[in-house]
Amino acid sequence: MPSSYIGRFAPSPSGDLHFGSLIAALGSYLQARAHKGLWRVRIEDIDPPREVPGAASRILHQLEDYGLEWDGDVLWQSQRHEVYRAALDDLQQQGHSYYCTCTRSRIQQIGGLYDGHCRTLGHGPDRAALRLRVVHPVVEFYDERRGVVQADAGLAREDFIIHRRDGLFAYNLAVVVDDHFQGITEVVRGADLIEPTVRQIALYQQSGWVAPRHLHLPLALNHDGNKLSKQNHAPALPAGDARPVLVEALRFLGQSVSEDWQDLTLEQLLQQAIGRWECAKIPINDTKLAHTATSAFSNGSL
Repeated sequence: MPSSYIGRFAPSPSGDLHFGSLIAALGSYLQARAHKGLWRVRIEDIDPPREVPGAASRILHQLEDYGLEWDGDVLWQSQRHEVYRAALDDLQQQGHSYYCTCTRSRIQQIGGLYDGHCRTLGHGPDRAALRLRVVHPVVEFYDERRGVVQADAGLAREDFIIHRRDGLFAYNLAVVVDDHFQGITEVVRGADLIEPTVRQIALYQQSGWVAPRHLHLPLALNHDGNKLSKQNHAPALPAGDARPVLVEALRFLGQSVSEDWQDLTLEQLLQQAIGRWECAKIPINDTKLAHTATSAFSNGSL
């Protein structure tokens, strides 16, 4: 029988995994395994200008090195353009989308939120983006740890881009199409992605699909208070013994770790983490890491 729970980790190959990435990967992995479910991995490689050569394969090796084994084949977004195009065609046929020629500078001049200017102008695809005509805005959603999350009303009502002017498929379109295709029942990811959740739920609804549950994990911040990210040059996860870093990640997620963890193998540590996993203990607030800790990750001393 198929699993009733299917989770996923979906990194973009814009650089190696770092401690912040590990939080998202580990949290989604443990939530899936604690529910005796499946854990999928998807490489979101639909934005070539942002991709780093070789990063995708290194990400997969890092997951293996940290004992995070996925189920089934890796899904590559770069191989699914025909599927995304079909989804766009369906939305257009249903009248759920329209072409927009508004520039980013125009939108910034009117306050940063798109005002629906092109909704009734009947533009063609030439030098235009495709926007979702948001029919029923989603102004709130339920997060498994945070409860009811309220969205910015203006953002929730904005007709957002689903196919970019440069010909690339938009993140919000691809992630919804792929989560639906893979049968994802719960999306576990970082709190930096809370904002697009209401847009994705709206796209689910207008596509006639059931949206998954959501659980957003706290972000790891550097000593400047900024999110650990590839853009902020967060150091890659160290090679070698993964257990010390996994222990730090588990503690970051509010989970209990036995004092004798150094006597456990990597597999035993993860099995213990699955058995002890308590979603209710996950902190809600983002956490600033000590400068010494982030430096230790960079030189592999943790």
